[in-house]
Amino acid sequence: MTACEGGTLPDLLESPQEETMSSTGKMPLPPRLPEPHTAQDVPLQDEKVFEEVYEEDMEEPSPPVPSAARGVTESEPLSPSLEEVHLIPPPGVHDLIRIAILLPLSGPHAALGNAMLHGAEMALFDLAEKNFSLLPLDTTGTPAGARRAAARALSNGAELILGPLYSASVAAVASKAREKGVPVVAFSTDRSVAGNGVFLMGFLPRDEIERAVAFARSRGLLRFAALVPDTAYGRRAATALREAVARHGGQVVKVASFPPGSPDVSAVVRHFADYDQRRASLEEQREALEKRDDEVSRQALKRLEKLDTLGELPFDAVLLPAGGDRLRTIAPLLPFFDIDMPKVRLLGTTQWDNASLGTEPALVGGWFAASPPRARADFSKKFKDIYGRYPPRLATMAYDAAALAAVLARAPGGGDFSHSALTAANGFAGLDGIFRFKSNGVAERGLAVLEMRRNHFRVISPAPEFFE
Repeated sequence: MTACEGGTLPDLLESPQEETMSSTGKMPLPPRLPEPHTAQDVPLQDEKVFEEVYEEDMEEPSPPVPSAARGVTESEPLSPSLEEVHLIPPPGVHDLIRIAILLPLSGPHAALGNAMLHGAEMALFDLAEKNFSLLPLDTTGTPAGARRAAARALSNGAELILGPLYSASVAAVASKAREKGVPVVAFSTDRSVAGNGVFLMGFLPRDEIERAVAFARSRGLLRFAALVPDTAYGRRAATALREAVARHGGQVVKVASFPPGSPDVSAVVRHFADYDQRRASLEEQREALEKRDDEVSRQALKRLEKLDTLGELPFDAVLLPAGGDRLRTIAPLLPFFDIDMPKVRLLGTTQWDNASLGTEPALVGGWFAASPPRARADFSKKFKDIYGRYPPRLATMAYDAAALAAVLARAPGGGDFSHSALTAANGFAGLDGIFRFKSNGVAERGLAVLEMRRNHFRVISPAPEFFE
């Protein structure tokens, strides 16, 4: 499949049976989301979603017992349950297009890996032709397991590898895939493993922060601060903030980091908020007014009774790139130490993309960049109807990766997974919105800006529907 022309994008959500052609013979634009002249509400799911697992939080687990695997290890046959859904066509079927998907189907992150496999399965049944073969292989969540899975995939004639999930596993897979000329579309967020045949589907903090900062500047916010985890991810986020703010003409006035494993980060937030100094300023002002015996001073004292601190903060917005329980722990400390929200606007990343976080009052009114939520909400409902639970956030990424493979597999004369096909200038449209791979293997995405509300997200700046 070659790069599309004009403003058309291959629609990864349209099945081959329903495919229609435009007057120019190209695939049509994807269905439009509701026009966001007014903000769009996305309801909270009525059941607890999976707690999201992000790469910067993960440790490489010890290799599990192979028999626990949901997929395939180097030494065990395919699970009968996988064969029953015809992910592997029977012997004797020729002209197959073989695609491997490498995920942690056993071990500490097996729940996430299997949910992502379910997402890929849904794309297979929605979009794939009869000659499309998807081979699930278990990485066990380790580089060694990923290396074994890649060897198995390549020995089975895979033309494209989807996954693995973790950057160390991607690095372990890449060299073998390059030797065979097989591209890898991985789920990592680590740019350092991209390029030379490796493409990343992961959402990158730099793009999310760029989008959020651009929107914040359009709303008049000028002075930015950041409270980031003391991890590689946190450092990348802080760098991305500085770069984005420099491009858009603002100022980064403060950056602080907190230990990611600490159960109590109150001391860090207290210092970040200049709480002690501002508290001391309040006490000094009170003492000065109490020494005066006049009506003006008494009225001023009365006004100070409602304050905990005195003095303006030096920032208008705070970037807090965290998620899950960590975010729930840190966010309420900000108002506790008298950072006045929403006067000071909180900014987040895709880690905020869980509407249940809106039950934390400190996060309500915060802004973050993410993919358009409407299609994902429909997918989540369908996933729950099939599997009995809501999917983790990364399941749509697996769906879109499998859908991408299915679309490229339709090329005349057989699947086209070449560099030019994967880096088509106009990109692709999927559940997570539009995306395209740059020549360096990193995905560029069209992101919306969402506002956290108590029971839902609110789309306050729509995602683009095509690349310019």
